[in-house]
Amino acid sequence: MKFFIDNIFLIAIVLVSGGALLWPSLTVRGKRGSPQDITMLINRGKATILDVRDAKEYAEGHLPDAKNIPLGELDQRLSELDKFKSRSLIVVGKSDARGSAAAAKLGKAGFADVVNLEGGVAAWQKAGLPLAK
Repeated sequence: MKFFIDNIFLIAIVLVSGGALLWPSLTVRGKRGSPQDITMLINRGKATILDVRDAKEYAEGHLPDAKNIPLGELDQRLSELDKFKSRSLIVVGKSDARGSAAAAKLGKAGFADVVNLEGGVAAWQKAGLPLAK
């Protein structure tokens, strides 16, 4: 017991840093796919790509055949995606956070198979895969 009292600050630092390391893995929800997994889905022809970045980011480069609906407009424009409810919907963002937020909204809206591109567009480019402009 004396050890814990004497080293309370050290123990607190260890707990806080451990929690900070675990937080990203605990908060990620939904299915995630690597660029290779996403490529396989696209090649099977049963997937629709939704880019949730802003129009300016989308214009700089996006996955081929991606539909652009910025995350801020997603709630108002969900009806545009109704015809894709029976297909896999691949969500692409600048980062995992934006893509995860969009995937959560789509899941609540009734989309059964939503897959978030792990790492976003940066991971796609890092894998050497093409972007359309």
